[in-house]
Amino acid sequence: MEDTSDKCFRVVGTEGSGAEHPSASSERAGGKAENGDPAEEPLLSGAAGTAQSEEDSEQQAAVKEQEQSSVAQQGRPGEGPGNPEVTGNNKQDVFEPDAPFRASFESTSPVTNENCSTLPKVRNSEREEETSQNSVLSENTASGAVTGSVIEDNETLRSATANLDETIQPEKLCLDQEHFPGKAVQEDYHMPDVITVRVQTDSDSFQDVVVKIERPTYQKPFLGGFKNKITGVEFHNAGSQTIPKKRLDKGIQLFCRETQTVFEKNKPQQTNNTTSTQMSKVGLYVSVVTDKIISPGKYITADEYHEHRLQAVIVLQKYFRRWHAMNIVQKLREKKRLRLAWEAQEELQKKKEKEKKLRRENERRLNPKTKEDFELLYHALELWRQEETERINRTYTGAERKAALCGLLEEEAQLIASIGRHKLNADEENQHKAILNFLDKCAQPKRWKAYDGKVTEMDTPNILRARELLEIYNSISMDDIAKDERIDVLGILRLTVKEHECKLTQEILELIDREVDLMSREVKECNLEGLRKRICTLFLQYVKTPKFNPEVAKILKVPPDPLKLYKNVNFCHSCESYLPSTEFPVPANSCTFGRCHLCCKLDNEARQRDAYLKYKLLLENLRKSEVDYQDGAKIVFLVQHQDLQYMIENIWGSQSALSACSDLYDLVMVRWDKRHEWSPWNTILLTKDEADEHLKLCDLQKAYEAVFINRIKRKHIRTKKYFAQIPAMASFLHRTDN
Repeated sequence: MEDTSDKCFRVVGTEGSGAEHPSASSERAGGKAENGDPAEEPLLSGAAGTAQSEEDSEQQAAVKEQEQSSVAQQGRPGEGPGNPEVTGNNKQDVFEPDAPFRASFESTSPVTNENCSTLPKVRNSEREEETSQNSVLSENTASGAVTGSVIEDNETLRSATANLDETIQPEKLCLDQEHFPGKAVQEDYHMPDVITVRVQTDSDSFQDVVVKIERPTYQKPFLGGFKNKITGVEFHNAGSQTIPKKRLDKGIQLFCRETQTVFEKNKPQQTNNTTSTQMSKVGLYVSVVTDKIISPGKYITADEYHEHRLQAVIVLQKYFRRWHAMNIVQKLREKKRLRLAWEAQEELQKKKEKEKKLRRENERRLNPKTKEDFELLYHALELWRQEETERINRTYTGAERKAALCGLLEEEAQLIASIGRHKLNADEENQHKAILNFLDKCAQPKRWKAYDGKVTEMDTPNILRARELLEIYNSISMDDIAKDERIDVLGILRLTVKEHECKLTQEILELIDREVDLMSREVKECNLEGLRKRICTLFLQYVKTPKFNPEVAKILKVPPDPLKLYKNVNFCHSCESYLPSTEFPVPANSCTFGRCHLCCKLDNEARQRDAYLKYKLLLENLRKSEVDYQDGAKIVFLVQHQDLQYMIENIWGSQSALSACSDLYDLVMVRWDKRHEWSPWNTILLTKDEADEHLKLCDLQKAYEAVFINRIKRKHIRTKKYFAQIPAMASFLHRTDN
C-alpha cells in the first residue's frame, strides 16, 4: 500500500559519532503494519508526541551541521506490495544498521509512531493535544529525530518496528489552517534516480552501496485501497511481479488426473416415516363412521400369480401383434395402390405415345414432306394393293377378275400420279426452305460465351452485307404485293447489283428493266411469274458468289481436287453414271458396288415399296447407346439398316425374345452380355422396359433359364453364319472366337 497524503517529511538517524540518514527500507519499516487494516497503519499526528529533553535541544545544531556535511542526498521510502507507504522529500538517505533512531526538531509538535495495540488508548488524547500544539507551531519546517534500539543482523525492519518504542518527528511540516485545520500538509517530493545505502560489513567498518531506482514506464493502475478516517491518509494497493521459483524435478509425478477427479455415486435410501394411531379409551371417543372392514381374500400361490401374469402377457401380445399386422397390411395396401397407379399411368402414357405416333404417321401420309414420309406413303400404297388383290382373287373369277384387276391398276396409277404431284410440291417447298436456311446461316452474327456465362454477339461488315442480301431476296420472293412496292423492291435490287459489273449482273439488270416495262403496260401478274422466277434464280446465283458475298465462302462446299476423285469414282450399272463412292449403298453382305442411292430408291418405289424408317430408328438408337458405353465400339457402325432388317425379320422374327411384342417402334436391340462390345452375335431384341431390366443383370446364368439361354445362343450362331461372308466382319468373328 502507498501513502498518498499531502504530508512530506525527512527522517534523519543519529549516532554517538554523528547523525546518519536512515535507509528507505528502514524508514518504511518504521511506518508499516503487518496487515493492510487501516486501524493497524501508522498514524501521523501533529499533536501527539513526547517532549524532548534539553539534551536533545542542544543536539539540533549538530544535526544541521551533519546534514550539510553529508553527501547531500536524501532517501525516499520504498514501496512494497500490499503494505502502506509513507513518502518523504529526502533526496538521498544513508543507513547504518547499528545507529539508533533519533530525531531532533525545531518545533514542539512531534509525530509519534506507536504500536497498533496502543492506538485505541491514546486516540482521544492525541486529538486534544493536536489542537493545543498546533497553535504554537510555526508555519515553517522543522527537523525530526527518531530514537530507538539497535537492529540485529538477523532481524528485519518490519519486525523491529513493531517492538521499538520510537518517536518520529517531521523535519518539515506545513500547516494550512484554512483548508486543513489541525493537519500537516505534505510538500511535493521527487524521488532521485540513485540513492546510497550504507551497510555495515564489520564491527567497525561500513560500506556505501549505490542503489538505482527503476521507474515504471506506464501509469500505475489503481488496484483499490482504503483510507484512515482519523488521519485522512489514503492507502493504495500495490503489486509486483517476480519470477516464480522453479520446482525441482524429483522424478515423481506429483499431479495427476486421478487425484484431482471426484467420482460421485447416487444411492437411494428409504428413510423412516414416523406415524401414530389413536384408539378409543376412557374419556376419549373416536368415530368409526369412516372405518372400513377389510376381510382377507383368497390366497394366491406363486404358481397362480405367474399364471395370471402369463395370461396377461399373452393378451398384450395378441393386441400388439394385431396392431403390427394391421400396420403391415396397411403398408402393403399403400404399395399396391401406388403400384397400380403407376402401372395405370405408364399404360396411359404408352397409349398416348402410340396415339401420337399414329397421328404423326397419318400426318406424314396426308402431307408428306421428307423422303421417309414418301417411303411410308408408297409402303401404305403397296399394302393397299396387296389387300385389294387378295380380295379380288378371293371374290372374282374369270373375266370379272381380270376387269377388277384392270380397275385396280388404274386406281394405283392415279394414286402414284397424285403422290408424284405431292412430291414435286414438297421438293419445291423444301428447296425454298433450304435456300432460306442457307442465307440465314450466312447472316448469323458471330457469338462467343464469356467467362461469366453471357453470350456476346458481333456483326462484321461481311455479315451485314449477307443480311442485306437476305432481306432483298425475301422481298423479291414475296407474292401478292402491290405494284408500287414491287417497283421499289426492283429499284433496290438494281442499286445493289450495279455495284459489280459482270455478265451475271448485266443479265439481272436486263430482266429488271423488262419486268418494269411489262408492269407499266398493265400485263397480268400470272404472265410475269416466269420472269420473276428467273430474277430470283439469278439473284440467288449472285448471292452464292463469294466475290459479291464474302461470308458465303465459309458455308459453300469446296469442290475437291478432280484428280483425287479418280480413285473413288464407281460406275452405276443401272443409270450408267460415274459417281463417288459415297453415292452407293454398301450392304454388309456385298462385295462389289451395285446401284446408286437414286436407282435403289426408284426401284423400291416401283417394285418392293418397303419402308426402312423403323429400322433406321432402331439402328440410330443402337449407335447412340453404344457411344454411351465409351469402350470403342466399331462393329455397330459397319452394320447398315438392310443388315439390321435381315436380322430382325429372319432371325428374331420381328418380335421380342421375352414377351413376343411385335411393335417395332417399341423394340430395341441391346447387348446380350454387357461386358463385351455389341455385335450381331452378342445382341438380343427386347422392348424398352425389358431392355432396361436386362442391362441391370449381373449374372445371366442365374437370371434366365437354360432353355432360354440355349435358344438365344442358337440365334447368335445363325447370325455368325450370315456375317461370316463379309471380310470385314470375319476379322471380328475370329477375334471373338479367340
